[in-house]
Amino acid sequence: METLETEQNRRESVLEFDENDCARQLFGQHNSHLIRIGQALEVRINARGNQAAIQGDPIAVELAENVLRQLYGLIRKGYPIYDTDVDHAVRILSTDHRQKLKDIFLDTVYITSKKRSITPKSRAQKDYIEAIRRSDIVFGVGPAGTGKTYLAMAMAVSALSKGQVNRIVLTRPAVEAGEALGFLPGDLAQKVNPYLRPLYDALHDMIPFEKAGAWMEKGVIEVAPLAFMRGRTLNDSFIVLDEAQNTTSEQMKMFLTRIGYHSKAVITGDITQIDLPNSKGSGLVEVKGLLQGINGIDFVYFGKRDVVRHRLVCDIIQAYEKHEATKAAEKPVRR
Repeated sequence: METLETEQNRRESVLEFDENDCARQLFGQHNSHLIRIGQALEVRINARGNQAAIQGDPIAVELAENVLRQLYGLIRKGYPIYDTDVDHAVRILSTDHRQKLKDIFLDTVYITSKKRSITPKSRAQKDYIEAIRRSDIVFGVGPAGTGKTYLAMAMAVSALSKGQVNRIVLTRPAVEAGEALGFLPGDLAQKVNPYLRPLYDALHDMIPFEKAGAWMEKGVIEVAPLAFMRGRTLNDSFIVLDEAQNTTSEQMKMFLTRIGYHSKAVITGDITQIDLPNSKGSGLVEVKGLLQGINGIDFVYFGKRDVVRHRLVCDIIQAYEKHEATKAAEKPVRR
């Protein structure tokens, strides 16, 4: 590596990568990965054979070096790098340059039927996976797009495939944006089915459609509204409660007391998107104060930096946070 200090406190660094094939994967098609890193960190990166020349602010150049070196190490271990991985790497190392990408990206949770590895993409996701492995009850709290439900379901499918549990139960409260169920056609099960659709979508992303259907017919996988959980005891099960911010206090207590022997439960939700009537408090908000510190129960919190959807989702969340803060500041104080 060569490093030169240039005029106006700018720095130039040249990184050389030994393996040409790995270097090509690192740089991306038409150097697309280098361009993404350069735009994100406001540096200029030029490819010269198997070398990458970085120019810019010294701190940003050092960060770009760290990103490139660690991504190169992942590629050498057989990890395929996509545009989203580049974005996640920049975000992780921008937050904490001491993080090791290999400890996060190489922790395979499950390999889908399409041979795609499901792995954590942020430090919080890694902590979440470790918490699910360690504890019988885990709460994942944070904004949309942080992978809370998807990773929980991947862990559930993994546990089932390894024989660690006998069945998977996926559930949600049937509350959505204040809409009533009465206008929908069919019986109760048919009425709530649209609210369970996201769980089916994630499930079919991991398991072939036919296999998932066969397991559901046999009761090995159950997707049901939260109301159907009352009066049951769930042994040898991996249970995922999604959209838990829309549970009432009574519903949350009911759900948590369904858990039987050799079972694991993951509860996910976003307390900034509560659709309950104003007169009802959220069970997810309440439970934070009640259960924090109990051995065997973990809480993992996600932030906007952990969003793994389209990069604009993070910007949208930030815009709404600013809007809510402005409204709160402008709200008159009652005397």
